[in-house]
Amino acid sequence: MLVQPYLFFDGRCEEALEFYKRAIGADVTMLMRYKESPEPPPPDCAPTSGEKIMHSSFRVGETIIMASDGYAQGNPKFEGFSLSITVPNEAEADRKFNALADGGKVNLPLTKTFFSPRFGMVADKFGVNWMVIVQH
Repeated sequence: MLVQPYLFFDGRCEEALEFYKRAIGADVTMLMRYKESPEPPPPDCAPTSGEKIMHSSFRVGETIIMASDGYAQGNPKFEGFSLSITVPNEAEADRKFNALADGGKVNLPLTKTFFSPRFGMVADKFGVNWMVIVQH
């Protein structure tokens, strides 16, 4: 069994994909816009713009994350979870953390902890919560 995160950016998916490409080296592996769907979406189940992203997937390291614009109402909410990135060293932790923090909010600055030489928590500019940790 495989469990994968699926993020709904409520109209900001394309912007998020570009941000993650720059910030954490994400590689977009699939992208389909609503206008490219082989079947029309059910009524009240799609944004008005066919340019919005119906489905996408992107790779971060060994993990595939899926994403969409959803209903594209402009109010994405990401609550009750964090995505965690494990990196090999402190320099990489600094780079990833600072890139994710650009335009976002630092919830816990990168610091040494009893379980890691560097750990921090940040909400990116889309509101997705991330934890960056150096494997101890």
